[in-house]
Amino acid sequence: MADLAGHFWPIRSVVFSPDGQTLASSDNDGQVRLWDVKARSLRKAVTGHSGPVWSVTFNPDGKTLASASSDRTVRALANEAVARPCVAP
Repeated sequence: MADLAGHFWPIRSVVFSPDGQTLASSDNDGQVRLWDVKARSLRKAVTGHSGPVWSVTFNPDGKTLASASSDRTVRALANEAVARPCVAP
């Protein structure tokens, strides 16, 4: 068990990538945080939503992370360390 500090609001959603190497988490600030599980450190904070992010999930092959927000958008993030946002229309 480890504490991963970096959120300032209550956490809304967490999910492990299928390979177990990345943990994605979200809260009210509109960001999705990607954590390196082994290093127990923040890898990247992905911005783009203008409201709280309610849900995050990886697709089964781990190549895409989807996030859903109260701003009424869903974003798909392609996995190059799940770094590049590709906004769904």
